[in-house]
Amino acid sequence: MTDYNIKIENVVASTKLADEFDLTKIEAEFEGAEYNKQKFPGLVYRVSEPKAAFLVFTSGKVVCTGAKNVADVHTVISNMAKKLNEIGIKTIKEPEITVQNIVASADLHAVLNLNAIAIGLGLENIEYEPEQFPGLVYRIDKPKVVVLIFSSGKLVVTGGKTPENCAEGVEVVKQQLDSMGLL
Repeated sequence: MTDYNIKIENVVASTKLADEFDLTKIEAEFEGAEYNKQKFPGLVYRVSEPKAAFLVFTSGKVVCTGAKNVADVHTVISNMAKKLNEIGIKTIKEPEITVQNIVASADLHAVLNLNAIAIGLGLENIEYEPEQFPGLVYRIDKPKVVVLIFSSGKLVVTGGKTPENCAEGVEVVKQQLDSMGLL
């Protein structure tokens, strides 16, 4: 497998850190936390090291977004739990963290003919409306990911649950374009 500069751009994960949260208390204690119940039912809290953002809900559920890898997700959620414990909010000892979505980018280093690709891949798994969106949307069943293909050769892979899913998605596109002589 050649190097297509596959780069994770965003990891979205969720977990349950407590049975419930008092979002007003967290907003008061956490510098920079934003909670406006009229605008959004959760509290928004950003951290910089490693960089990520949290959506915190009264249900005790937390969504972490913006991390660049799965290890960072575990680090920031663990740090968040420690910080909550420090302000007197008991958290679940070993929360189960579920990766919901990984977004990655890649580059096939080739100029692509999206019209030919759309015809070659067949219409059941693709959406291509150049007047609406400059890329071709390709839904792959295995791994279950969606790949946006651009004429510049750039790809965006979304829907992966692991970095490997994203890499496999790039490989599927590469092999199919190769076999059609379009790469």
